[in-house]
Amino acid sequence: MNNQLKHNGYIGSIEASLEDNCLFGKVLFIKALVSYEGKTVAELDAAFREAVDDYLATCQALGQTPEKPCKGSFNVRIGHDLHLAAALAATRKKVTLNDLTRQALSEFLQHHYPEPCPAIG
Repeated sequence: MNNQLKHNGYIGSIEASLEDNCLFGKVLFIKALVSYEGKTVAELDAAFREAVDDYLATCQALGQTPEKPCKGSFNVRIGHDLHLAAALAATRKKVTLNDLTRQALSEFLQHHYPEPCPAIG
């Protein structure tokens, strides 16, 4: 089951409100609040696409660069011992700590989520 919407490189959540009898969501992994709602899945998907397109058009009109979901870097707090062990392992492998982390994440995702990640669009 897919519980996310995708359009133009953006990912949106799908939530339900029993109280309001509607579906709603927001664009994930950006700081700007871009939200949408609908009564049906089809309406929610159309509202999501419209919200993304409107966000991109607004950024263009204002001369601003739209945020990209997940800019490609993040900080991880792992504690001294794990940091030291990883730095030593990277040195032994003659790779950077970034490369070691990238390889470990890639291997984890391939092992736990073996299906190919669909292109976002």
